[in-house]
Amino acid sequence: MSKRFRPLVAHLFRSSPLRHAPFRNFYIGSVGAALGWATQTTVVAWLMATLTPSALMVALVQSAATVPSLLLGLFAGSLADLVDRRRLILITQVLLFTATAILAAITLADLATPGLLLAFTFLIGACFTFYMPAQSATINDLVSRADVPRAVALGAVAFNVARAVGPALAGAMVAALSSGSALFASAVFFLAMIVTRRGWKSPARPSRAMPETLLSGIESGLRFTRHSPAMRALIVHNISFALCASIVLALLPVIARDQLELGAGGFGLLSASFGIGAVVSALMVPRGLHRASLNAVVTTFILIWIVGALLIASGNYRAVAVTGAFLTGSAWTGVFSSLSAGTQTSAPAWVRARSVAMNLIAVQAAMALGSAFWGWLASLAGPRLAMVAAAGTMLVLFLVNRRVRVKMGDEADVTPSMHLPELALAAEPLPDDGPVLIQIEYRIVAENVDRFLAAIHRVEIIRRRNGASAWLIFRDLEDEGRFVERFMIRSWGEYVRLRTRLTVSDRELQDAVEGLQQDGVPVRVSRLIAT
Repeated sequence: MSKRFRPLVAHLFRSSPLRHAPFRNFYIGSVGAALGWATQTTVVAWLMATLTPSALMVALVQSAATVPSLLLGLFAGSLADLVDRRRLILITQVLLFTATAILAAITLADLATPGLLLAFTFLIGACFTFYMPAQSATINDLVSRADVPRAVALGAVAFNVARAVGPALAGAMVAALSSGSALFASAVFFLAMIVTRRGWKSPARPSRAMPETLLSGIESGLRFTRHSPAMRALIVHNISFALCASIVLALLPVIARDQLELGAGGFGLLSASFGIGAVVSALMVPRGLHRASLNAVVTTFILIWIVGALLIASGNYRAVAVTGAFLTGSAWTGVFSSLSAGTQTSAPAWVRARSVAMNLIAVQAAMALGSAFWGWLASLAGPRLAMVAAAGTMLVLFLVNRRVRVKMGDEADVTPSMHLPELALAAEPLPDDGPVLIQIEYRIVAENVDRFLAAIHRVEIIRRRNGASAWLIFRDLEDEGRFVERFMIRSWGEYVRLRTRLTVSDRELQDAVEGLQQDGVPVRVSRLIAT
């Protein structure tokens, strides 16, 4: 059997981004970091369940782990786009290891309290918040352009599988050891990235004559997300799914303890089933994205989650609950991995970490709110009714969002355009000078006016997404066929950055507009600056 499968494995490895040693080392470290975070959060949730009977306090562990993304995610994404990501990753891993090890020591000393558990979980969640955008954006730096889609899919699958398998591993460690020892084991996982980091180097960062600041980076990231239909669709689906799916991990200890009347071993069994479902889904996602659209893959896994949640809530039988956990674990990895791949293939390099951060903020905020709400509902009506309510809410959101379709990004959407004509300036303004007014005059023959207006409004999205604070198209009432496009940028430095942010697809849209220009009449561009 090994002889039969050896050629297949060798072929898959040769075509995989893992054949590159830098990416392989980075990938191993990424899995370790994700496992460390996931197991730590799950161990703390079980420890909380042993310290207090309150379902709300148990659910708040998930909230404490995810709220930092809501508070700090924008800063984390902007920082990862502006500094050396390799160094940022190292600092976060050292902090994650130290904080988890200290919490383990406190637990072994029998000094852990509910408040202390929530405080350390919040601190560890904050460190992980700064790690994730840097980690995700680094993937594109370690492989060739041809390998980027597969590398992104591998990265997304690894994180979400680790996040799903982590609870199963944590349940096994708690059952075999103690909560304090399990926390020490969680801390060790963070060492993987510290060690394997030696095998890869940060790419040479291009010299930026007018670099962004942390706050301006946050502003440009928000602007990009606001004016990118693809990114908005991804965020909507992330929020909708995470809001409801958070109930499983938040209440799994309570379901094992109260509904199924099982101990740590039963909790480990449910967690293992959830993790196995995640692994099976991980094997399906890359092939599914190759054969079907991103929207179809996400839709399928959402429906699978609804079925799994109803099975968990349907009765007291272990087999039914285990099957439900398997299905929800499969859907968890399927949805989040697919949407993560969509995010990283849709965002250009200059804003990739910020785009990842935006989606992480959406997911973590929804999970924090969802965990707290479902925990409150379970305290009032029991975990079974809360699970049914979550499944019903997921179905309603699915029907509401059916027209909000998600898709994978094309290479032209993220590849920078090399077509940057030199600016003939009498004097170079200072970076903070401004605002800057750009005025572009077009001459369009009558039969092309409708096509021109449709095309120029597609260009509006590009202008606003890349830096324009205001945009309008004007028709000359006295000169038929004369149109003037005007858009405002906050400063000269921001205008220079706007020009470098154009992608190949952006340039193609601009060329389509200019292609409608009247023959023999050049497009006239004026650049005006406030004085």
